[in-house]
Amino acid sequence: MNKRCFFAFLAAFVFIFFFEFVWHGMLMKSAYMETASLWRADADFNNHFWILIVGHVVIAFSVVAIYCRGFAGSGVAGGVRLGLFLALLCIGGDLIRFAVQPLTTKILGMWIVGGLIEFVIVGAIVGAIYKPKLD
Repeated sequence: MNKRCFFAFLAAFVFIFFFEFVWHGMLMKSAYMETASLWRADADFNNHFWILIVGHVVIAFSVVAIYCRGFAGSGVAGGVRLGLFLALLCIGGDLIRFAVQPLTTKILGMWIVGGLIEFVIVGAIVGAIYKPKLD
């Protein structure tokens, strides 16, 4: 991983971590409370928090690796395109999860909107940091 990819990864991870905290931990908290029986209790969640961090690392690494290998040189616009593609992939997973779990349409809608916002912004961040080298 070159220096530009590494800094893009760090920025992506920090953004993803804080966005997810605000979106899921604050804005969606009441929606999750409506279906509390589906989620881990706080103590159990805290025991698994490290896995959440690993998940954020995997997502940030994947976004940057895909951008650096397939979108490099396309700047912010390419990052936004990548973000839209990744958001669509996640929306497919959200729809499948909604079909098999007793989630509310409020949760589904907020996952879709949050995913679109998150991935477009993280793609733009990565595209801005991993900009083409100037000769």
